[in-house]
Amino acid sequence: MAVTGVFSVFLRTCPAAPATLFPLTKAYIIRKYCTSKSVSDVLKLDIQETTGNIITNPGWVQAIRSHKGICFLDINDGSCIDCLQVVAKSDAMPDEITIGCSVQIEGSLVGSKSPGQSSELKADIVKVIGACNPQEYPFKPKARYHADFLRQLPHLRSRNNIFSSLLRIRNAATMATHKFFQDRDFLNVHTPIITSNDCEGAGELFAVKSANTKVEDVNFFNVPAYLTVSGQLHLECMACSHSKVYTIGPTFRAENSKSRKHLSEFYMVEAEIINTKTIEDITQLIEDFVKETTQHVLEENSEDVHLFHKQVAPGHREIIDKMLKCNFNIISYTEAITLLEKNSEQFINKPFWGCDLNTEHEVFLVHYFDDTPTFVVNFPSEIKAFYARENDDSPPTVSAVDLLVPGIGELVGGSLREERAIVLEEKLKNNGLLDVYDWYVDLRRFGSVPHGGFGLGFERYLQFLLGVENIKDVIPFPRFTHSCRL
Repeated sequence: MAVTGVFSVFLRTCPAAPATLFPLTKAYIIRKYCTSKSVSDVLKLDIQETTGNIITNPGWVQAIRSHKGICFLDINDGSCIDCLQVVAKSDAMPDEITIGCSVQIEGSLVGSKSPGQSSELKADIVKVIGACNPQEYPFKPKARYHADFLRQLPHLRSRNNIFSSLLRIRNAATMATHKFFQDRDFLNVHTPIITSNDCEGAGELFAVKSANTKVEDVNFFNVPAYLTVSGQLHLECMACSHSKVYTIGPTFRAENSKSRKHLSEFYMVEAEIINTKTIEDITQLIEDFVKETTQHVLEENSEDVHLFHKQVAPGHREIIDKMLKCNFNIISYTEAITLLEKNSEQFINKPFWGCDLNTEHEVFLVHYFDDTPTFVVNFPSEIKAFYARENDDSPPTVSAVDLLVPGIGELVGGSLREERAIVLEEKLKNNGLLDVYDWYVDLRRFGSVPHGGFGLGFERYLQFLLGVENIKDVIPFPRFTHSCRL
């Protein structure tokens, strides 16, 4: 292995290395590293321009069928939504070939007579890498499985075609997020997972304690420490020196809920910018981000998204297309409450000025605006966090914003941040938080600047994009109350 590692580096840096130099080792390296192809790579090959044998990456058998002494295998390795059809004589197939086993194929690319595919791999060698007992394997060929069933198999559900597509879409959305901010000269910052503050102020925190029996101190960090609920406050530190910053990272909430809307661990896309003048500076950034990220995913992973819009949420594509073409609506909190009060008979939780918006209120507002995304701005001070900038009005409101989207409700929360040291100090003092957040006030004492930002729930965004009802079905390993199997 050490020799192979050395020569793999050597060949990358010296592609013209003479074949006489360690010929057997070089031949092995070329065979192992240069000819192995993913299913996606093979399916993109032009038959007319492809000569010689192809060696596939290891993949998993999705289906097996035989006809007149010929065996057909459908192989998938997660690189794309389609399977590679492998054809071989039945008597040439290893006895261990079953559904779910891992295989590596060597053969030549030929034209295919099967509908829906232009080529297939005519196998010379079929090697079983890992056997699989088909009686115990939970998935059957061509079968569809309900999300509830797949959720019970978190270690295997990535082999299901729906969840496999989800992982590729999630990857594309992550890359699109980076591209959006990098194209606008934002700095990517890794904010800490362990923190001593509660950014949201809701008290729904996971405490961090050492499991090291040699550590006698109750507080390992000398202060109470928690898993982060948001990277916002740390991002603000960096924005006040680097102007435009963002992060994508895990956040944690100790909400005792198993509902389809809640996770204990989820991901947030958060951004902070300076030189903000009005809340519209934030709403425009949010709208641009949602639209550009969505457009990127639709273009790069069209087949994966189509699978969801066909099998999981028929008709949902129309909602997404409408979102891309329209301008997002903007209404004030006061206007939203007036509208809700006129229709109060429809709600379990009766709306009133000063109440926090419930999901039923949010869904109603979006539907009222023809199922298009809607910003609600300028919330009462008492229902938003201490860092939101105070407006000069009565009753007191803050420059905060929620983006509401069809089927989800709140997708994004943001605000202008309170940049005035005196105002911020007074708010912290009134809430008994001045000692805890004295460092946060320093950002205002030492060269303050107007700034603002937002946080988008990444899993909620994927729900919105794909029409998935349960948030646990858009994250690889969901964590929620009484569930942490692996």
